[in-house]
Amino acid sequence: MTQQLDIIGETGIQFFGKISASISHEFKNALAIINENAGLLDDFTLMAEKGIPIDPERLRFPAENIAKQIQRANEIVKRMNQFSHSTDKSLKMLELGEMTKFMATISERFAAIRSITLDTKLPETPIMILTHPFLLETLIFLCLDFAMDAVGEKKTIGIITGKTENSVCLRFTGLKRLGEVQTDFPTGREMSLLAYLNAELATETDAGEIILYLPEKISESENT
Repeated sequence: MTQQLDIIGETGIQFFGKISASISHEFKNALAIINENAGLLDDFTLMAEKGIPIDPERLRFPAENIAKQIQRANEIVKRMNQFSHSTDKSLKMLELGEMTKFMATISERFAAIRSITLDTKLPETPIMILTHPFLLETLIFLCLDFAMDAVGEKKTIGIITGKTENSVCLRFTGLKRLGEVQTDFPTGREMSLLAYLNAELATETDAGEIILYLPEKISESENT
């Protein structure tokens, strides 16, 4: 159990660092664009001070860009705040579809680097589960990371939330290269998280899918 917890702890720290770095990179990009447009407005101010006529339309573009990037930066901070608070409680009731959508959002930059699209399909009715939020986020990210290596020519990964008779599930579809990927999956990291979350993982090579099965409820006593 101690070794399992060590693996989970190390994996969680690496995941937190990777996501934090990605989100801060996005925030830095927004600030850079704001700074660039602020510099342009400053140039126009200097021109006006010298008596050079300025077309008001020339001011509109940088002003609109600044407003757009401020809104973008605000959304980035909201995502970082939501992600950080996922570590607040070891057990929490959450809506699986919303968590899946959130994980797709904070993973978009990693997918874009590989020219991959993440297509999230939410359930028709909310699916509530009692689980460890941060550890589930970590496991979903590891599944997504592997899925990006196995995605087919269409470069689109479907992320589908649903229910089975005895559990809830997440399906990662469009993985037409599952049989070609050389990386072992699941590794010790995923296996430790699966055990801790009382979850199971199935690989359907012919269908090009991996399926994560989760219990609707886990208790603290099961992992102590």
